Amino acid sequence: MSQQNTIKIDFLSKRKLALAFSIVLIGVSIASLATVGLKKGIDFTGGTLVELSFAQPVELNDLRGLLSQAGFEGAVVQHFGSSKEVLIRLLPDEALNSAALSNKVMSVVNEKFSQKGELRRAEFVGPQVGEELQEDGGLALLYALICILIYVAVRFEYRFAIGSVAALAHDVIITLGYFSVFQFEFDLTVLAAILAVIGYSLNDTIVVFDRVRENFRTIRKGSPVEVMNISLNQTLARTIMTSMTTLLVLMALFFFGGEIIHDFALALIVGVLIGTYSSIYVASPVTLALGITKADLLVVKVDQEELDKIP
Repeated sequence: MSQQNTIKIDFLSKRKLALAFSIVLIGVSIASLATVGLKKGIDFTGGTLVELSFAQPVELNDLRGLLSQAGFEGAVVQHFGSSKEVLIRLLPDEALNSAALSNKVMSVVNEKFSQKGELRRAEFVGPQVGEELQEDGGLALLYALICILIYVAVRFEYRFAIGSVAALAHDVIITLGYFSVFQFEFDLTVLAAILAVIGYSLNDTIVVFDRVRENFRTIRKGSPVEVMNISLNQTLARTIMTSMTTLLVLMALFFFGGEIIHDFALALIVGVLIGTYSSIYVASPVTLALGITKADLLVVKVDQEELDKIP
């Protein structure tokens, strides 16, 4: 794409305003995470698993509503193997053990549900398992960021690596903060979504950085700010197209995918929106603030004759 045909939007002239906006979002997110915390799902808190079998296919929304009315708040209901098999995950109850909880569930189902169920199994998952999953998930996020830092530093330059990791940390903190502020349930599917957000945001950032590196080497005139603005405009159409098509799929999952992947889709929607914003207004401005110049990315040409003169 020629420079004359490129959309000309002065993104980086608004970088201070974007910085203030990001600081506010991160501040709110950290404050909420520190005071309110995340509403952890059964994956992290532990609980009781109850597997039921029915003679006919089960409508999960009806069963989910029945359990909610019976006082089983936060119960996760999903098909298990077939539409006639149902797996129910219940939050831990200090007053009842797993056997009493499973008996209570069976009583509610057999008395008030449209068809009777058969208990296949009832198991208790202790909170120590949830703590281990939480620790492993946090380490997975940390390792991902470290690997990305090394990869971008090797492929581009250490300033680009710091800019990309700053953008990814920005995306993760704000996504977690969103779930904390609005108290949406945080479980393993949401953690998986956040890891996917890291990959999505990094891909978008790498596309921008690749064009920045190319333009630093080809555009003779222009300051680093001007070169980055040109690069952001040249990749803008690709960024918008990728984000819009991704969001269309995620919106379909959010509205029609069912209760089980509702929070997963929500985390991805928030992450894609924040990731698109950060690839423009976080990664590039941070790299620019670190003092990146054309000289840092120019390919050094070695004179073979001069090398031959070296004894």
